Amino acid sequence: MKTVNSVSGGKTSAYIAANYPADYDVFSLVRTNDKSCLFPDAKLRQMVSDRIGVEFIGTLEMDEIIYTIFDLEQYIGREITWLSSKDTMESLIKRPENNMLPSPLRRYCTNQLKMKPIFEWWLDKVKTPALFRIGFRANEMRRAKNTTSKYNDNGLLEFKHIVGKHKGGRNKWKTTEWQRQEFPLIDDGIFKDDVEKYWTDKPVRFAQINNCVGCFHRNEILLNKLWKTHTNKMQVFSDLEKNRKYPNDTLKSTSLTYLDIKNFKTQTELSFDDFNECDSGYCGL
Repeated sequence: MKTVNSVSGGKTSAYIAANYPADYDVFSLVRTNDKSCLFPDAKLRQMVSDRIGVEFIGTLEMDEIIYTIFDLEQYIGREITWLSSKDTMESLIKRPENNMLPSPLRRYCTNQLKMKPIFEWWLDKVKTPALFRIGFRANEMRRAKNTTSKYNDNGLLEFKHIVGKHKGGRNKWKTTEWQRQEFPLIDDGIFKDDVEKYWTDKPVRFAQINNCVGCFHRNEILLNKLWKTHTNKMQVFSDLEKNRKYPNDTLKSTSLTYLDIKNFKTQTELSFDDFNECDSGYCGL
């Protein structure tokens, strides 16, 4: 099997890229066309546009993640394949078939903006089932078991995708076997402290957190903090809720809106280190 390192931009998946060389390293970027999130460096904006094949305005992830991937490429001495959906978060949600917002109950943003670009790249470049290395650490065996429990009878994960149209206009779907997952940090007993220590003196810049700033999986107190530190990106998510079709449709699948979270009165100022980060290279879990 060909090997693939799935890089999220966090320290753990970067640790895998640095210490477990693979045939391919891939990174999938979530974009926005909201000009309030314009990436400030015009030269880097063009470089990212060239790498992903579509115009890059900005990202709903922290801007630092752009520096992370370029720095990591230089450090490991291998090219990282940059991927991005043709959709931005906003255009995905506006699609007619997505008549409700993504949420913990409807995680179609993970599938469409993170997993689908990687699958389409695999379908074009690899074509046969590959071994994907995922950055679950030694204390995250339950996450690994949750993933492997989804294997089919051949011990592989499947991806359901559209391959055409029926005569009546309905989508024609196909299920394709495409990956088996490997968890080298669990196998080698690597914990978060080991990862943090490794990157202490390395020339790679990291964001405080990675994946979408306003991800609905995040703790409400963390989202409240992000309203203060990344107001423009949190506003994009809040605006998506303002434009929802149904009054009870929120990103958190509760009556709690992101505007409500903004207005929380917190008694203690927490740091980003007080929260678990999603940096395994496997978004949304």
